[in-house]
Amino acid sequence: MTDETFDAVRIGIVSVSDRASGGVYEDKGLPALKEWLTRALLNPITFEPRLIPDEQMAISTALIELVDAGCSLVLTTGGTGPALRDVTPEATLAVAHKEMPGFGEQMRQISLHFVPTAILSRQVAVIRDKCLILNLPGQPKSIAETLEGLKDGEGKQIVSGIFSAVPYCIDLIGGPYFETDADVCKAFRPKAAIRAK
Repeated sequence: MTDETFDAVRIGIVSVSDRASGGVYEDKGLPALKEWLTRALLNPITFEPRLIPDEQMAISTALIELVDAGCSLVLTTGGTGPALRDVTPEATLAVAHKEMPGFGEQMRQISLHFVPTAILSRQVAVIRDKCLILNLPGQPKSIAETLEGLKDGEGKQIVSGIFSAVPYCIDLIGGPYFETDADVCKAFRPKAAIRAK
């Protein structure tokens, strides 16, 4: 549920897939990203969706367009493995002003709790202007696990998801104040950075 007292946010969501963009099968990445973000954020959200093939130039161009359109956060899904057509990390690094390696390290750490092949993932995170760009895994279930982290049967956090660090990162680069639903993902900010309600 959103409230007009929260900052409006513009978020780019990008699904990278030759087959889905070519109409061979239905894309599941964009709906998964939209569903999770809608649950996790209290802010009013304007989504900027893109469904594009595994082409490095097309991915880089889309990322630049989304940043220029005013997105403070861009999430990509797909194209981060070792296959020859997987070029999302290269396309993302090509538009970066700063790299944020901690996000990729934590994504692989989370995924290793589920599959040993997580070490094959090459997800990266970068900053371009006042926008944080994150490469996420391709599977909807993995997207949620990576963003949310791991909880035990009683709901206690075992491993932090990457999204808990996203709002403060966006604060630091001059973006809007992201408010999360703590039941989904509690944002972490130093006390001095927490906005009074």
